[in-house]
Formats: sequence, C-alpha cells, structure tokens
Amino acid sequence: MNKQIRWVSVFAAFMFFALLLNVTYSSVFRQAGLNQDSRNLRVRDAEFSQNRGDILVGNTAVAHTVATDGQYKYLRTYPQGAQFAPITGYYSYYFGRTALEQSQNAQLTGTSDSQVLQRITGTLSGKKPQGGSVVTTINAKAQQAAWKGLQGKKGGVVALDYTTGAVLAMATYPSYNPNQLASHNLKATQQSWKSLLADSSRPMSNRASKEIYPPGSTFKLVTAAAALQTGQYSADTQVSTPSSITLPQTTNKLGNEIDCGNGTVSLTEALENSCNTAFAKIGMSLGQEKLRDQAKQFGFDSTVDSDVPNVASRFPGDMNQAQVALSSIGQYDVAASPLQMAMVSAGIANNGKLMTPYLTQSVRASNLQTVWRHHNSKLSQPMSRSNAQQLQKMMVSVVENGTGKPAQIDGVTVGGKTGTAQTTKDASPYAWFVGYSENPHVAVAVFIESSDTERSEIAGGSLAGPIAKNVIEAVR
Repeated sequence: MNKQIRWVSVFAAFMFFALLLNVTYSSVFRQAGLNQDSRNLRVRDAEFSQNRGDILVGNTAVAHTVATDGQYKYLRTYPQGAQFAPITGYYSYYFGRTALEQSQNAQLTGTSDSQVLQRITGTLSGKKPQGGSVVTTINAKAQQAAWKGLQGKKGGVVALDYTTGAVLAMATYPSYNPNQLASHNLKATQQSWKSLLADSSRPMSNRASKEIYPPGSTFKLVTAAAALQTGQYSADTQVSTPSSITLPQTTNKLGNEIDCGNGTVSLTEALENSCNTAFAKIGMSLGQEKLRDQAKQFGFDSTVDSDVPNVASRFPGDMNQAQVALSSIGQYDVAASPLQMAMVSAGIANNGKLMTPYLTQSVRASNLQTVWRHHNSKLSQPMSRSNAQQLQKMMVSVVENGTGKPAQIDGVTVGGKTGTAQTTKDASPYAWFVGYSENPHVAVAVFIESSDTERSEIAGGSLAGPIAKNVIEAVR
C-alpha cells in the first residue's frame, strides 16, 4: 500500500511540476504571441489600461501615453499628429494598429523577448508591466523639411542614410491625425474613421511607402544601371537620340520632352537631358529580362522585410517590344513607391550596395536600459562598385548641367534624376526627383501627385527638386 501511495505521490508531483513548467513557459516565452492574437479581447482591454512606451524622434515623443481617470487608465496621444502619422501609425481600440504601433507592438507593451528580465523583475516586485520606448532613426529637421515642402500638394517624401539604410524622413500629404482614432470616446473614433475613409483626398494613404505610381524618367536610372552592368556601355558610350521613334508594331511615336538633338550623344548627356528615345532604344536592345533582373535587384516585385511600412513596386512581365520601350522610361505598367525610388538612389550612391531600410534604431526598457539595437544588413548588390561610381557621376552631371539644377546645394555634391510621369490625358502628370548627396550621406525621393501648378509648368526638377534640396540641407 505504501509503495502505491509513493507512486501516486511521485506522479502527482511530476504533474504539478509539468503544470508549473508550462505556466512559466507560457508566461515568459509565449506571452508575446498570445498578446498579439487579435482574438484576445482581454488583452486588448488590458493594453488600453497599460502605460504603453513612447515612440521617440531624438528625445521627443511623437507617440506618448498619458494617465486618465476613465475606464481605461492610459490614453495614447500623438503630440505632432499628422506629420509623423506614416511613421507612428495609430493605436485604436476598434481599428487596431498600423506602422510602428503595429510592427513594434511587443516592444511598446513590454512583452518582447528582449524585455523578459524586466517582466520577471516586475512580476516578482508586484509592479504592473510597462512598455519599452522605441527610438526611431528619423531626423527631426529632415522630417520637418519634407513635411513643409509637401504643404498644399499631394505626394510623399522618403530620405535614407544610404550607408546604413536608416530612414531619415518619411512624410506624406495630405495626412490624418492619429489622435482621432486613439480616443477613448469609441463612438467618436468610429465617426472619425468613416469621415477619413470618405475623404476624397485619401488622407490615410501613405504615399511615401505604401502606394505605387508610374516613376517616369527616374526609372532611367534602372535602365542605365542595366546598361552599365552588361559591360557594353560606359558613361561615355555614344547612344542614338533621334527626335522621335515609332514604337515597334504600332503607329505610335515616342518623342523627347526637350531637344536632345537628332544624332548621337554620350550616355551621360542622354541622362542629363532625359532623352526618351535614347533610353527606349537602350531598353529594347537590352531586352526585358535584363531590365527586369536589374529592377528586382533594386527591390522591385518584392516587399522589404523591415519595420518600414511598404508594398511591392512593380516591373511588368511578358511584354512586346513597344511595351519594353515604354517601360525603359518608367511608363507602361511600371509602378514604384517613393521608398523604392529612394532605394534605387541609395544603392547607386553606396557604391552598388543596397542596405535594408529600417525605422527602429533601438529599444529602451521602462528603466531606460537599452535592451535592443538595430544591426545594419545588406539587402542586395544591384551594381558593381565601378559601375555605380560611373552612374553617380552621371547623376551629378544631371544636377550640375541638366534637368536637376533646382536641387543644387553650394558646397555639397548632389546627384539626381528628374521625372515627369504621364497618367491619363485629363490628369496632371506626376512630378519626381530622385537623388543623393555625398556629405551628408542622404538618398532622397520626392513624389508630387498633384499641386496647384499649371499643367504646362509641371516638371520634376522645378516641383520636386527644391524639396529634395531642403531635406538634404536639413541633415547637414
């Protein structure tokens, strides 16, 4: 009998130990996953009564939590609202989370693996869990310059440190106020949501990184890169620049926006003056596979595994020669986000090495101890070092001698490419500027969807170039 009792006691002790082990494992290691489950309403209610961590630009909180006396003990606030909305996103009871509020939710709630020790210490001391603070890569002055430049326009701006991939600015206009969706007045948040969705200006659209548009002549950077990578072209190679060409198997003619002559010029001069016919002919000679491969190496047709909100840009497949010609100059079915075009410029500026863009520099626990730091990572190698340096010089020539003159900065080497992308006959064209500076190390893309400018005066250099210039100057 005693032997049987002992076996029962051992079994009961084993089961108790297994239960304790499972509870401990779930509390420490499964907590993040369980907290992220959208079906967990108890967690959602608890989070709204939790002191969520700050999202910081420098030492300034652009997302902050304040104590309240209502049903939920803490309220999420956004002191600079619309300006930082594409970065912070919103945190709403009914409408969930977006941007950093979503991608860094575990860090902000203190449930990430990097904050295990803080959770255990808090549990043992009887304190309620507190979230960690996310320190962003955003440069406050660059963000302000981008935001100011977009006022009165529709568009987006992205600036990167091309040596690391750090996002220095990401602005979109028009924007929205995340406070309207974070309110504890839940009926008011529902009404705000309906109003934002009904707004024809689409203020919740992140035009900087979550929307794609025809990149126009800025895509000629990709075509030029593909040409250089074949080894058959250099910056000095003479290319044909007829005043117009008839697209293969059509009666449609493609001409140049400005006079490119009617003979031959160097590849550099063709980029300076954005000669459509030259790049269309180059694209057709390269073939769609080389163009597509080059575009993919810069990031087209895939999303970036990063905390930066993004969607895949697009290079079309299965084209005829006429479509290849148009795609070579960023038309037909080519579509890119400003983030994507900033990545193209970044890869060129960084001697052919494209770094993965990112927004979170580090995470601080509630005791201000840094518990996580970003480690830079290479995304791809779109170009050889020598070819990238050739293309850099070609881009500098665009700013010094060609269509990119409005982006010139005294004492700073700036390279760039302008673009004016046609949409429909009734709509104004899109204006682009894509470029980089040597010191500071900034790659930038500016996209203007629409403005009050007369249609005849819309050009990437004049509309987007000055905004890029101001963003670069803000980083100096």
